[in-house]
Amino acid sequence: MNTRKTWGLREILSLIVISAVFGLLYLGWVQVWMLLQGIIGPLAMDIVFGVWFSGAIFCALMFPHPGAAFYSAMVSVITQVFAGNPSGLVMLLTGLVQGSGSEVPFLAARYRSRSLVMSLLAGLVTAQFSFVYTWFRFSYWTLEPGYVAAMWGIRSLSGTVLGGGLAYGLFRMVQAARQQSPAESEQDA
Repeated sequence: MNTRKTWGLREILSLIVISAVFGLLYLGWVQVWMLLQGIIGPLAMDIVFGVWFSGAIFCALMFPHPGAAFYSAMVSVITQVFAGNPSGLVMLLTGLVQGSGSEVPFLAARYRSRSLVMSLLAGLVTAQFSFVYTWFRFSYWTLEPGYVAAMWGIRSLSGTVLGGGLAYGLFRMVQAARQQSPAESEQDA
């Protein structure tokens, strides 16, 4: 684990590249959401929502420094805006909300935990931040309360499993690859 308190240039550039790739993947994930929505209806968004949290959480695990999750979310949405996301500049607000939600658990733990529990918690907290944001953005108060409760429950589960779980799985795969790579070991020495 990197124990430096400050960001290195290599980490900054890595975060930018990783986050931009996630941004492009997220743009593709919109198509999965739209297809699923055509099949099962509006709850599809809440089912797939967690994937959109995974990049910021992954970067917070990879780079245990203040702001990693937040910066990652912002780079991802900026990439999406430039790549033609139909939501346009409102994505900047989305990134602000999701990045803040992902950052809070790591900040609370003072960036010392990179555990599965921390990753799942980050996904759950991000789901709560995003739900409050979309409550106002999409006027959820006009919907049937039971339906809104279902949306909240599904989004919470999706954020935890798809957001936190996927991020942690990717993080563990990178860690395993680093342990097997002699080039990485020589560079770190």
